[in-house]
Amino acid sequence: TETGSHMIAPMPGAMPLKPGTCTLPLPGILAAIVNEAGDEVHDQHGGFLIIKRPFPSQIRTIWGDPERYKQSYFPAEMRGSYLAGDSARRDEDGYFWIMGRIDDVLNVSGHRLGTMEIESALVANPLVAEAAVVGKPHEIKGEAVVAFVVLKGARPDDSAKAKEIADTLRNWVAKEIGPIAKPDEIRFGDNLPKTRSGKIMRRLLRVIAKGEEITQDVSTLENPSILEQLKNPIR
Repeated sequence: TETGSHMIAPMPGAMPLKPGTCTLPLPGILAAIVNEAGDEVHDQHGGFLIIKRPFPSQIRTIWGDPERYKQSYFPAEMRGSYLAGDSARRDEDGYFWIMGRIDDVLNVSGHRLGTMEIESALVANPLVAEAAVVGKPHEIKGEAVVAFVVLKGARPDDSAKAKEIADTLRNWVAKEIGPIAKPDEIRFGDNLPKTRSGKIMRRLLRVIAKGEEITQDVSTLENPSILEQLKNPIR
């Protein structure tokens, strides 16, 4: 929404397409992936997506708060480039892959993992209908991966069966992404907490993952009863 137009998008017939990637920047758009210091990273390494040159639809300011605008979209470490707010990587063909929002990127034992990437791996499994991934503090790894999963079949009510499915999904994620991305916890639910417009309320999932009491406003939640169900992890 801040960008205001398509920046990196496929052009059918003009370039080969790859499922899951947003392909290449459109003509006139100079995109790059950098680390926290603003230095460009090598292909296949995750980092921050930036736009190196101004573009017509670029956000101009934040009403009444120009300093926040500067800190959010043009932080000093980005050296004048526009920070899109997304974590991404670029493959060997130069195609860009969005890993998730910067605030949805987990730091697991020094590895940056996009929650979107783990969610995509989970829903690629034929058992899974929907998944949401969040992080929670871990004293050794920094952050632990917690997955909330809705199965295509019924939610397992037997702990042995639930553990069997959870182990299957962990191994699946390890095969798709790598062992570092295996969820530390998987919680099964009949559905996920969503607003009436269908948006997953991840802030509530983060609270549940940490084992904290929910004190936030849940008046927009379509299915409040699901919160209790999701409090039970399969370790």
